[in-house]
Amino acid sequence: MKTVTDFPRAIEERPDVAIIMPDGCRLSARMWLPKDAEKHPVPAILEHLPYRKRDGTNARDALTHPYFAGHGYAAIRVDMRGNGDSEGVMEDEYSEQELQDAADVIAWAASQPWCSGRVGMMGISWGGFNALQVAARQPEALKAIITLCSTDDRYADDIHYKGGMLLNENMGWGATMLSYSSRPPDPALVGDSKWREMWYSRLEHEPFLPAQWLKHQRRDVYWKRGSVCEDFSEIKAATLAIGGWGDAYKNAVSRIVTGVEAPAKGIIGPWVHKYPHFAVPQPAIGFLQEALRWWDRWLKDIETGVENDPEMRVYVMDSVAPKEWYNERPGRWIATEAWTNTAPQSVSFHLADSGALTTEPATLAPQRIASPQDCGIAGGEYCAIWLGPELPGDQRIDDEKSLCFDSDPLEEPCDIVGTPIMRLKLSADRARAMVAVRLCEVQPNGASTRISYGVLNLCHRNSHEFPEDVLPGRVMEVTVKLDDIAYRAVAGNRLRIAISSSYWPMVWPSPQPVALTVCEGSLVLPLAADDASRPIHFPDPEGATPWQTETLREGSNTRKVGHNSVTGRVLLEIVDDFGEIRDCDHGLVNGSIARESWSIDPSNPLSAEGETHWSQTLSRSEWSVRTETFTKMRSNAETFHLTGRILAYEGEKLVFERNFEESVARDFL
Repeated sequence: MKTVTDFPRAIEERPDVAIIMPDGCRLSARMWLPKDAEKHPVPAILEHLPYRKRDGTNARDALTHPYFAGHGYAAIRVDMRGNGDSEGVMEDEYSEQELQDAADVIAWAASQPWCSGRVGMMGISWGGFNALQVAARQPEALKAIITLCSTDDRYADDIHYKGGMLLNENMGWGATMLSYSSRPPDPALVGDSKWREMWYSRLEHEPFLPAQWLKHQRRDVYWKRGSVCEDFSEIKAATLAIGGWGDAYKNAVSRIVTGVEAPAKGIIGPWVHKYPHFAVPQPAIGFLQEALRWWDRWLKDIETGVENDPEMRVYVMDSVAPKEWYNERPGRWIATEAWTNTAPQSVSFHLADSGALTTEPATLAPQRIASPQDCGIAGGEYCAIWLGPELPGDQRIDDEKSLCFDSDPLEEPCDIVGTPIMRLKLSADRARAMVAVRLCEVQPNGASTRISYGVLNLCHRNSHEFPEDVLPGRVMEVTVKLDDIAYRAVAGNRLRIAISSSYWPMVWPSPQPVALTVCEGSLVLPLAADDASRPIHFPDPEGATPWQTETLREGSNTRKVGHNSVTGRVLLEIVDDFGEIRDCDHGLVNGSIARESWSIDPSNPLSAEGETHWSQTLSRSEWSVRTETFTKMRSNAETFHLTGRILAYEGEKLVFERNFEESVARDFL
């Protein structure tokens, strides 16, 4: 990445700007803006997050916000209520209070003497979600947003449920937030007399989010609120949506571009859950230059040509051998229109006898599959984010536990761009059952690369809002949408459809072992509608001066699968040590370690267990604090059981302890 230090306008930084909410709560903002902004007002760009501007998002903030300020914007990075250096308590993700706070910050910014009265909002993940939801509330000053790695559907396309199945990330990310929000503000900003009071208030009122989310297992009003797909017409701000094929939130981009009636464009690269100017796998792009084109057009009325950009610019990844991590993905950028469930160009494949996948309709004698409960162990992380070995590896270990259908070797390359759709006629022998479908590319040596996948709770075959039991033995017609993808399968390789009755540890298992009988199936593969007359080029990545830190402990990421020969359990252990660093400006030292374990007996779905343990440390000179947070989840046939714990220390002294325990009835899961 090129570091830019010479900008059109000189910059000043304000590390702790007080923004007082109507109820008196003080939000803390870090701001960068041109030094002459009060004489020559500028638009504002808001990023509103729970992830701590002082010691959490510093690395990306340093690259991004000064760059915008140097090009004539006031960049405002706000700690959400109850997080970082802001007062108050966080109630939930995307609460009414959070969204109203963001709208109040927008109104505050628009009224400042340094602001032109126009505001943009941006963010990745949480910040991308609330940008969409705040835009739907139509604050008067909000004219444009850039939403990255986010979703329009909080139920069907977030970290909670997929295809009506409970994602284990529901507990995983809930545990992450339990840890993140357990940390105190910085005494250097809020004062030696106040930081402890704010900290204890957080610890006492912090919600136990995994259980809170698990109480809503259907697509009810809880999830509909904030799902902008309920009414895209509410978004009046110009919307640039960005995603990555290695991320969990790839599916929303095309839906947003198709659904939003305001000007909307989409970009999807090969990346995991990161901003595109420093994302991996490479190639990264000049995201900040692209963002400036968007901001300049909609916040400054400068003709930048963004209206003439293709609806979608997507990166078609070339065929590669399966690996759990890639530093780079070869491929090419193409221009295409946004897609819906019906692709303008497609090819169909059909399940056939002898495990064949044919382009001509064929007969299929009923095929039975009863996958062991550890099928899915090679699936990688639901949302790859920590830059460790989180991507799906060689699928052969899961293919062996699945019902597989292989095509003949491809005679020519096949460019898959859009939403693959699998239609199945099948039956299950239990009232509660699921199906997982994986699309893989198989190389001549047998290596199997997962291209895309989908899961479906068969009780949700007709509705996520009104599930119904499966009638054992009765044939059902179901549709499984696989994740959006842009991928080139090469000549000589085969395509494989792998069908399983479990997918652990991506989703929580059905309460009883399930056997599926597949009677018929067809796959519709969307093909690239590449506009070759519109070659796509992005500038190289640029950024402002990187965050200056001193490394005190190097980070590391490990992911290990083990088998206990005595108990028969299969165990996945994940350790993400984020290291420890000192901020060279204000001296705050922060470090963290995340540990997850997921275990199951392949013969017993009720043996499933998940556990997490996070450690967070903060220190400066003689002051130091530490939090240890724990979560655990298990279930029987009727009920989920969750426990949690927070331990808080000043130095080595335990100063706070809090325990959580929740039992939640299974609802068609």
